[in-house]
Amino acid sequence: MAVHTLNRPIALTGDKAVDAPLARRKAKGRRLGPGRPIPFGHAIGPIILFATWIITSATGVLDPETLPSPLTVFHTGADLWRDGTLQSNLLTSIQRAGISLVLGIAIGLVLALVAGLSRIGEALVDGPIQIKRAIPTLALIPLFIVWFGIGESMKIIVITTSVLIPVYINTHAQLRGVDGRHVELAETVGLSRWQFIRKIALPGSLPGFFTGVRMAVTISWLALVVVEQVNATSGIGYLMTQARTYGQIDVIVVGLVIYALFGLFGDLVVRAVERRALVWRQTLAD
Repeated sequence: MAVHTLNRPIALTGDKAVDAPLARRKAKGRRLGPGRPIPFGHAIGPIILFATWIITSATGVLDPETLPSPLTVFHTGADLWRDGTLQSNLLTSIQRAGISLVLGIAIGLVLALVAGLSRIGEALVDGPIQIKRAIPTLALIPLFIVWFGIGESMKIIVITTSVLIPVYINTHAQLRGVDGRHVELAETVGLSRWQFIRKIALPGSLPGFFTGVRMAVTISWLALVVVEQVNATSGIGYLMTQARTYGQIDVIVVGLVIYALFGLFGDLVVRAVERRALVWRQTLAD
């Protein structure tokens, strides 16, 4: 038996009323949204891509002069590791990217709080950030070389300014989207400015902040590729530049694989931290 309440059919089962469309979906075993998370689902795409590379190389579809086979790249990487070339350049790249990433995230978060919690702060900060956002990193390098020279400080500044943009944009947008009722409640209970930031603003901005950090991790490696190919004497980018000069495609691919792996694993780490920090939030990804 079914009755209609507010134009929605309700099925009566015994002593319980059940929403009819919901009951039909459950009976069919269907649900809206992407479904349950797949274990190690993020690794499926890269595995398929890697398998395609192996198959096309083994069957001759992929010309080794265009892209060496995975086995050739592995042997080249092993040779570079044995003679110590890979470790020294890799350590330099990790150090540059790590320092710049920490600085960029910290500066981006502070600027987002200043602009997101104050109209005056937004007027002072948001415009310059949007200008930097519109200028490619590569276009700023000649000016930064004039200002800061060609040493490590220039490279770190270039990467840092690239990293802080996505952190600022996403955190600022999330701060502006904090429910106004929460602000009214904070005013009602008499929270101080610092208590409001700590208990409402920061927790409310976390989803946007983590989105920005995920983008920042990728951008840090993209910017690193650029700066390490400009007046650098060490790093994975420098190694790739030297390989390009001598036509060593396999060494170039080794560098690309390293960049890709660090970008992928960096994103996975941020996702894991995000899940733990936002355990209270239920989304389609859960």
